[in-house]
Amino acid sequence: MLTSALLASLALAAGVKATVQGFDISHYQPNVDFAAAYNAGARFVIIKATEGTSYIDPSFSSHYTGATKAGLIRGGYHFAHPGETTGAAQADYFIAHGGGWTPDGITLPGMLDLESESNGECWGLSASAMVAWIRDFSDRYHERVGVYPMLYTNPSWWQTCTGNSNAFVNTNPLVLAHYSSSVGTIPGGWPYQTIWQNSDSYKYGGDSDIFNGSLDRLQALAKGS
Repeated sequence: MLTSALLASLALAAGVKATVQGFDISHYQPNVDFAAAYNAGARFVIIKATEGTSYIDPSFSSHYTGATKAGLIRGGYHFAHPGETTGAAQADYFIAHGGGWTPDGITLPGMLDLESESNGECWGLSASAMVAWIRDFSDRYHERVGVYPMLYTNPSWWQTCTGNSNAFVNTNPLVLAHYSSSVGTIPGGWPYQTIWQNSDSYKYGGDSDIFNGSLDRLQALAKGS
């Protein structure tokens, strides 16, 4: 039997990189066993908080409390409605209803969920207008809480709706949705993803998320460094 030290050495030699399991949830998963998820190795969860400027996820508060009690690093996400109101207005709404951040080491920067919905793939905006809207949200969030929000997207949406913009490479961590056995092509000029949503099914609820780094780096992200 290989010793743990030898396994670690072999992993290093093979270039295996440390990752941390996590998941994301909303009211579609009303009952989550956070303690069981933690015991199975999960260390973070991203919880839906808001949409637009008029919707609060009804499970956010109970989910946030449950995640905290279980010892998980947690944060909120906002489902963007670009163009319906300004990015700044939606950032303010998100912050006011649970999406804020403090450097306590257990709170992730808020995540802006960018994807299509019923009113069109790109919400009726041109690529330049979409980039401007995202920047408006991102800048207001940064101004209010001190860190830039993470941006959640998939390669197809980012290519179509922002023209594959690289405007956020140096400011916003990327949460990449790509359901496959590998990360694949990363859009927007980001050199790597911070979090990879690798599956729309996780044993303890919601989607599976993989942090690209070790636990201490995840903790550093929660501290804003």
